[in-house]
Amino acid sequence: MKRTLLALSIFLLTALLLSGCGTKSTVGTAQQSNSGHQATEIRIGTQVGPHYAPLFVVKEKKWLEDEFSKIGVTVKWVPFAAGPPMNEALAAGQLDLGFMGDSPAIIAKSAGQDNSIIAIASRAPQGLAVVLSKKSPLNTVQDLKGKKVGVVVGSYGHHLLALVLQKNGLSLSDVQVINLPHTDIPTALDKGDIDAGVIWEPLITQLQDKDAIRILADGTGLKKGEIVLVARNAFAETNPQLIDIFLKTYLRGYDFVKQNSQESASLITPDVKLDASQLARVMSKFDYNPVIQDDDITELKATTQFMKDNSLIKTPVDIDHFIDRSYEKQAGIL
Repeated sequence: MKRTLLALSIFLLTALLLSGCGTKSTVGTAQQSNSGHQATEIRIGTQVGPHYAPLFVVKEKKWLEDEFSKIGVTVKWVPFAAGPPMNEALAAGQLDLGFMGDSPAIIAKSAGQDNSIIAIASRAPQGLAVVLSKKSPLNTVQDLKGKKVGVVVGSYGHHLLALVLQKNGLSLSDVQVINLPHTDIPTALDKGDIDAGVIWEPLITQLQDKDAIRILADGTGLKKGEIVLVARNAFAETNPQLIDIFLKTYLRGYDFVKQNSQESASLITPDVKLDASQLARVMSKFDYNPVIQDDDITELKATTQFMKDNSLIKTPVDIDHFIDRSYEKQAGIL
């Protein structure tokens, strides 16, 4: 009986040790896998606009294709009209990286999407503004009380409107917020269907060049107008090498834009759909530094609070958790 119990004990101990060794082996395999990449393709979501100038420089120069071809990875550029459909593609696993405004990124996170903000694409306080028709009789923000203001509800322009009103002793309840597509706002202004509108670049510069608008207030001192780079966590966590290469290459695009603004504008005209000389002026308003800074985080938290207070999201978003600076640190950017 004693021999039987001893044999059983030895068997159980051996099984336990083997089980432990097996667990360590599995963890080691996972870590080894995560040190490089599993994907053979990286899919990048883009939108038309000057907000993404470094990305379009990288695209036109084919720098990503050159870098990824060295490790057998192809690049797929996927155009989108706006952030929401890009979020749908990310949620469906059809996209790996996406560039979008802070608001759609926060909405997706609030809805439960497993994404992270891994870089800032651009900031431009003067790149979004509350504007009036050139022929408007209004002159001050206080004049907007009781008036119709066209804005894309849920956009960063919506948040700017709230901040501009608050700074001048008003609130969103003091105006009639009219939800309009961004490109419909100029026509509505001209026809008198709305009294003011909230728009962003390049529409601001295009309308100024036509002498069609007056700027009542922009984001200076109120809102930076951040565009963020969002990564699908399931992709980023299993392909850190690809994220590393992407961020380093993107930084190269940023450096090129900073040192060659006019050449950059000419290069990316097909992507932005804007005349090169006009685009160069628009781009001068933007800060394309991809590094996530502390005040970027502060603004994202303020945006989240605004969206929660105005029922634009139901579930609060923990911005400190949503932002992942580890990829920029790994790439030597941060």
